[in-house]
Amino acid sequence: KREREGEGERERERGAEGWTANFIHTVLNAMDSYDGDGNYMHQEDDWDRDMLLDPAWEKQQRKTFTAWCNSHLRKAGTQIENIEEDFRDGLKLMLLLEVISGERLAKPERGKMRVHKISNVNKALNFIASKGVKLVCIGAEEIVDGNAKMTLGMIWTIILRFAIQDISVEETSAKEGLLLWCQRKTAPYKNVNIQNFHISWKDGLGFCALIHRHRPELIDYGKLRKDDPMTNLNTAFEVAEKYLDIPKMLDAEDIISTLRPDEKAVMTYVSCYYHAFSGKQKAETAANRICKVLAVNQENEQLMEDYEKLASDLLEWIRRTIPWLENRMPENTMQAMQQKLEDFRDYRRLHKPPKVQEKCQLEINFNTLQTKLRLSNRPAFMPSEGKMVSDINNAWGNLEGAEKGYEEWLLNEIRRLERLDHLAEKFRQKAAIHEAWTEGKEDLLQKRDYETASLSEIKALLKKHEAFESDLAAHQDRVEQIAAIAQELNELDYYDSPSVNARCQRICDQWDSLGALSQKRNEALQRTEKLLETIDQLYLEFAKRAAPFNNWMEGAMEDLQDTFIVHTIEEIQGLSTAHEQFKATLPEADKERMAILGIHNEIAKIVQTYHVNMAGTNPYTTINPQEINAKWDKVRQLVPQRDQALIEEHARQQNNERLRRQFATQANIIGPWIQNKMQEIGRISIEMHGTLEDQLTHLRQYEKSIVNYKPKIDQLEGDHQLIQEALIFDNKHTNYTMEHIRVGWEQLLTTIARTINEIENQILTRDAKGISQEQLNEFRASFNHFDRKRTGIMDADDFKTCLISMGYNLGENEFSRIMSIVDPNRMGIVTFQAFIDFMSRETADTDTADQVMASFKVLAGDKNYILADELRRELPPDQAEYCIARMAPYTGPDGVPGALDYMSFSTALYGESDL
Repeated sequence: KREREGEGERERERGAEGWTANFIHTVLNAMDSYDGDGNYMHQEDDWDRDMLLDPAWEKQQRKTFTAWCNSHLRKAGTQIENIEEDFRDGLKLMLLLEVISGERLAKPERGKMRVHKISNVNKALNFIASKGVKLVCIGAEEIVDGNAKMTLGMIWTIILRFAIQDISVEETSAKEGLLLWCQRKTAPYKNVNIQNFHISWKDGLGFCALIHRHRPELIDYGKLRKDDPMTNLNTAFEVAEKYLDIPKMLDAEDIISTLRPDEKAVMTYVSCYYHAFSGKQKAETAANRICKVLAVNQENEQLMEDYEKLASDLLEWIRRTIPWLENRMPENTMQAMQQKLEDFRDYRRLHKPPKVQEKCQLEINFNTLQTKLRLSNRPAFMPSEGKMVSDINNAWGNLEGAEKGYEEWLLNEIRRLERLDHLAEKFRQKAAIHEAWTEGKEDLLQKRDYETASLSEIKALLKKHEAFESDLAAHQDRVEQIAAIAQELNELDYYDSPSVNARCQRICDQWDSLGALSQKRNEALQRTEKLLETIDQLYLEFAKRAAPFNNWMEGAMEDLQDTFIVHTIEEIQGLSTAHEQFKATLPEADKERMAILGIHNEIAKIVQTYHVNMAGTNPYTTINPQEINAKWDKVRQLVPQRDQALIEEHARQQNNERLRRQFATQANIIGPWIQNKMQEIGRISIEMHGTLEDQLTHLRQYEKSIVNYKPKIDQLEGDHQLIQEALIFDNKHTNYTMEHIRVGWEQLLTTIARTINEIENQILTRDAKGISQEQLNEFRASFNHFDRKRTGIMDADDFKTCLISMGYNLGENEFSRIMSIVDPNRMGIVTFQAFIDFMSRETADTDTADQVMASFKVLAGDKNYILADELRRELPPDQAEYCIARMAPYTGPDGVPGALDYMSFSTALYGESDL
């Protein structure tokens, strides 16, 4: 009866063949949609589902799944020949599950009836379900009836659960993890590009690459060709079966002849490779850890090299610049000194600002490097001797010390040279006038004309000599002025003092000679005076009045042509007042002139009236009316010229006053603006508003607004240059100098850059240590609460109180230990960055030297040394060579030639070293 029922059941199955095919298609698709944990898995594409029942695929699955099952069943001393027939009674199915799971299933039924078979298969299916696998539309009856499609689907479910599901690579699992493992292992191999579990394996190179990567001695990969897939596939299958105990689950002919090999068959076979080489996974993890540590070390070394170079360049520039600023050797000419002033302006405007930025960037790089070293448990970076940040700050201070006063010295030197030029010109004018006056005087005084002169002529000579002595006395002041000017030029270190002194000495010697000659001639005339009785009183009076008046006119012409130097409106107004007073004396002078000319007219009248026989000109003086009139006309001509010069100077001083006010107006705005920005930056660095990224964005916007203010500074620099070019040396309208503005601006740029760097370092600390924004806010709130002075630092007592408030039970020794961490320079203060670093170490963990040493030991296969070939095989090329170049030779007793000491290298990564 049971046989007839079974036959009828099979007949119904054949009659419903179309329905069954569609049903199985649906079942297997549903099975394919779930992973081993019962989670839905997205199918690759519609073409895959449509070809699921392709006969070529079924053939591949039968062979692969049968070989896979036998690879486990042989451990129990048995195997299967026909996958859908040999599992029908459930006995070998239960045995397979016990072998691959290592667990005992319920005792099987030994009867041969259908009910016994169904019971055994149900026990197997229930065990599979107990492992979290959802069996969709797979029942014991289909397996007992030998349904091939259902049997293959069941075996594929077992393979997924026990061979593939637990594969995990870099947070991916199952199929994706297995694919990622294949891609990583075959990445270095030419002509291998694993993207899936079907057509990527058709040329056989993928299988060969996996074997060569883990067992390079088994395959000569260099001799394989992409255009010979049959050889590649057979080589891989034979080597895997012979040396790796992986059964030959695939046929090279089937794979080559199939447009798209069966994915499940390939995945099953590849999973055997994964499990065969799983022991290498531990070494790969160790290699990844070492690569991470070495990458950190390489990056830190590059930062150290960059710091050293930048520090050297900046110190060299300072070393070259300081002697130039300390050179106070004055130049002899105004043009040379003005060139020095222009060079100094170029230094302040063009050369120094980039160096200010470099100095700021150097400090930022140093702080960033120290932060990275702390975060990676590395020792603090100690720059070369003389290149510490403090050394650079000291050198910069020396630079600014040398710079201080240099501009003032230049301006003082320019004033001195201006004064010297004025005095030298004045000296030349007075000397030229005096020399013109003395020309021929010695010859005149040495004449012996009185020996043959008549009585009237003698009297005339005597009177003339008296007039000369009067004139000589009138020129005494000029000689004294010339000597005084020469003395002042000597005191002011005039560069041409020798020639001035020589000329002054000649004038003085000549003056002494004139005095002696005058005395001698006077004595001679006095001896002959008894012989002389008559003198023309009118000539004498003319001479006596003409000489002082002539000297007054010469002095007036000299004063009217005298150059002047003023620096303020008040000074030019004083000169204008003095000039007006001089013009007020001209009417009286004109009266004197008319009186002198009247004397001359009287003489002419007497001569004409009494027919006096005169010997031509006035014998008592060389001054004649024509000369007086000519000099008077010259004085009248110079007066309006002097008026014009004073007007022009007054206009120049008004322009200077405008420049002062223009500079003061901007300086009185920019100065307080810079001070306010400095205060606002200090307030931002203390307050908490939003995340660190929000604060960083706010600060960068703030920095942008500050940089956008630069044109106003440049405009003020232009106003300052106009003031200096106008030789304006004071400004009563403002207390701000350009130097104040420059220093404030540089401090403002440096402060905003440092504040941004602090926030960036806090972000770096937060991300590296895994600290949340809430923790950072708590740290900031605690710090601000105990930063009572709002200076951005805490003293030791406040810091201790802060730690106690956070739950620390502190003794003196423990607190001293913590202070040595947060305040290594023993300044007695704790910055916010140091506080954050300390709290980060308290709440996070990082790699240690022991962890790195253990990782190297894994790569070395538990040896106390490692070989260069092992490093090159497990690490990327650049990092492998990095280790080889720095590892010392291994000197232990069990070493071999070429062995390297990875233990001391691991310790050096975290301690004092010369790396």
